[in-house]
Amino acid sequence: MDRQDELAYLIGRHATADGVHRTRIPRLSLIRISRPTEPLHRLYAPEFCIFAQGKKEVFVGGEVYTCDRNRNLVVSVDLPVVGQIVEASLEVPYLGLQLDLDPAMLGGLMLEAKMEAANGRSPGSGLAPGANSLELLDAVVRLLRLLDTPRDAGILAPLAEREILYRLLTGEQGRTLGQIALSDGKVGQVGRAISWIKDHYREPFRVEDVAVEARMSSSALHQHFKAVTSLSPLQYQKRLRLQEARRLMLGSSLDAATAGFAVGYESASQFSREYRRLFGAPPLRDSEKMKHPRLQT
Repeated sequence: MDRQDELAYLIGRHATADGVHRTRIPRLSLIRISRPTEPLHRLYAPEFCIFAQGKKEVFVGGEVYTCDRNRNLVVSVDLPVVGQIVEASLEVPYLGLQLDLDPAMLGGLMLEAKMEAANGRSPGSGLAPGANSLELLDAVVRLLRLLDTPRDAGILAPLAEREILYRLLTGEQGRTLGQIALSDGKVGQVGRAISWIKDHYREPFRVEDVAVEARMSSSALHQHFKAVTSLSPLQYQKRLRLQEARRLMLGSSLDAATAGFAVGYESASQFSREYRRLFGAPPLRDSEKMKHPRLQT
């Protein structure tokens, strides 16, 4: 059994039902989906994702990333994306792994390995695809094997995780991954802006207010924020509002007007118009459609 087949076997054995499964290893989750899904909106946190079986498409801005057994993704900031499982079945389910990224571990590893941070460069996209190397697959498989030996996992899992991060840092996604550890770099400043918007997305704000929090000029913030997230700060706020309103309608059974007001909209017609533009249907119709069981990715 080669490493890619073993990766699929281990994920399938530990994720026996559809959904996202947290494991006893910190920051590690396994995903199993047994049928194609509709496009689903989600906020990706800084994470590493590898795809063992099936196929997924991720939409960010105008870009489409195809995720399959040969590719992986690194996400460096909280990023609103649209994900869709396009190949999955009961016989051959979509199987994936998600490892939340620890900035402190990344920073320590970069210092230990004497890796230089590209502080002065303009930031790139907050999402970077990459090819699976044999060394990376080997480290991921060794991490998954530790799910069968909890006694060993406490000691050996951090070592396997460090190797995964090292392989990524020294590969084609190193620049994107290294940005996570830089609190004083451009991506760190964009990250501060994102954190502020997430805390205040219900409130009206001026870009100048966010720029002060990010310690950047307004023009620099707009430029670098767009480069990392594919959205302007105000578009990012709007995306958070609409995704939260959708969650409230589904999870708390709020009507559209109440959900819109709860996330900061003052005009029901504006909320309905922007909701339809993002999700492809007005709030009531979309809510009714989504109340039928759907798989989350």
